[in-house]
Amino acid sequence: MNDQRCLGRREFLQAAALSSAGASVLSGRSLQAGSTNAIRQSSAKAKNVIFMFLHGGAPSQDMFDMKPEAPSQIRGEFQPIATNVPGIQICEHLPRMARWMDRAAVLRAVHHKAGCHNEIPSFSGYESPTGMQELNDQHLPPSMGSVCEYLKPAGQRLPAYVSLPNPLGYLGETGPSAGFLGQRYAPMQAGAVPEFDTGANLFKRDEPILVKGVPRINDSRLIDGVTADRLGGRRSLLTQLQPHGPLAAVPVQYSQFQNTAFDVLATPQLRDCFDSRHIDARVKERYGNSMFGNSAFIATKLVASGVKFVNVIWTWYNVVVSGFQDFGWDTHEHNFPILKRYLPHLDQVYSSMMEDLEQAGLLDETLVVLTSDFGRTPGVNATAGRDHWMHCYSTILSGAGIRGGTIHGSSDSQAAWPVDGPVRPADICATIYDRLGIDPDTIIHDRLNRPHKIAQGGEPIERILA
Repeated sequence: MNDQRCLGRREFLQAAALSSAGASVLSGRSLQAGSTNAIRQSSAKAKNVIFMFLHGGAPSQDMFDMKPEAPSQIRGEFQPIATNVPGIQICEHLPRMARWMDRAAVLRAVHHKAGCHNEIPSFSGYESPTGMQELNDQHLPPSMGSVCEYLKPAGQRLPAYVSLPNPLGYLGETGPSAGFLGQRYAPMQAGAVPEFDTGANLFKRDEPILVKGVPRINDSRLIDGVTADRLGGRRSLLTQLQPHGPLAAVPVQYSQFQNTAFDVLATPQLRDCFDSRHIDARVKERYGNSMFGNSAFIATKLVASGVKFVNVIWTWYNVVVSGFQDFGWDTHEHNFPILKRYLPHLDQVYSSMMEDLEQAGLLDETLVVLTSDFGRTPGVNATAGRDHWMHCYSTILSGAGIRGGTIHGSSDSQAAWPVDGPVRPADICATIYDRLGIDPDTIIHDRLNRPHKIAQGGEPIERILA
């Protein structure tokens, strides 16, 4: 029997549960999805987006906006190196990324007013002033990927939005969510179980380990022999029973959720993207065999299959094991030992992904974004770390529709405040929409029928556009 066509009982029941929950959430609402008014295909420079998110607050002054002339407590321990673009320097621990700067635009004056560890601005452009744990997802604007799902052509079976390895790991954050659009437009989630090398010390923050694992949409084991053919038979049976049974009274959204769930489970090209046989020894060596690296590799296959928006998230997993010292990029202490481990791996994953996209002829149609929820303080604190700082940090956009070799904006001598070219997350979102051929001023309505611009009023950053 072909393993790729086998679906377990667990996946089938999960799909049914999703259908029921989603129908309840959307009951009584009428949304016009698949609208062509927002789509400007003639102006589209990118067909898809890979959105790489470093959860916790990556320190741009130790990565892309270094200040070698600043006092030691500001500049830190790392040295800048030249890139393949004269005049642009980045961190010495990112030598492979330095060779991609001719395809990249660096935004060095990103800032927002949202609360700490609030990922919502990065994914939607909305700057809520409170911490995201205080926010209700049902009243928030949707993420960019959810808007792409909302606007995808009617009848398209392939999801437009996938999040890897899952929505910000195990913390329940709302950034990648569909917000007030409802669960119908949430990302397809690829679950993953964190794995660790035998004997790895999980309890030393100054010697962080890289979490391993492979995102999956199915268990791949033959739980009870539910093949694609049997799944189709069940779908047909359900259709025949629906007009005569209790489901006849269920709102139309229920059927829409059922169809979405069945489509995801039965779409061969989507399931093939998650086939673990593709992550062989060569791939593991090139991408570093981590959860982040494996997610990035799968992202290249997803965009090749036609998925429009893919999140690749480096999150933290401190709740997986009691006492596990993994807080992602939230480097309140041991900033430099952590970065000495993280930066080379980021360098490897990003560069391998860019190489694969280019070799496959996909880089000219794929926009790659590398960002974080905020930056870190200019000064190093008493525990050799950097604390939260929303007032100035960096974001990198590369590939389709981007003018490579570009620096936009600048910070002051301590990488503390924007001096020139300040941009907000809403402007980055507007730029991404624009490159996809989607009007950033497109209006969607919340549950109270109030209008919202999908980019929250942001404007495309014209200087970095090709």
